[in-house]
Amino acid sequence: MDIRDAIEDDAERLAALADGPPDVMRNLVHDRTVRVAEEDDTIVGFVSFDAERGTVHVTQLAGSSDACKELLTDPIEFARREHMTVELLLPEDESEVRDAVEAVGFISTGNGPRFDGQETTRYRLEPERAEH
Repeated sequence: MDIRDAIEDDAERLAALADGPPDVMRNLVHDRTVRVAEEDDTIVGFVSFDAERGTVHVTQLAGSSDACKELLTDPIEFARREHMTVELLLPEDESEVRDAVEAVGFISTGNGPRFDGQETTRYRLEPERAEH
């Protein structure tokens, strides 16, 4: 699996993975750090993140469990270098992504806000707890 920076041309595939509009994904590529996982020249997952006030926020994470584990390496390593924590919100129905998040050491810190009527769980990782 290869990990690389996302480019604007990836927006259609990112939209398909995230079940969202391509225009939103194009904006995401420009506004955040976005990395994609590829296998055989096909995007199989992506992560977007940014940093603010001592926390790296994973804003989107999609793909297979294996792809998500690989993709989380970048925000975790950034947080470790900058002595920050990592946080993300995960919709309740994303069990494969949840498996990846928990496998790399994230801990549930309780309920997050509802998005489009869907429950979320808030996850947090202290950099020294990440498994690498």
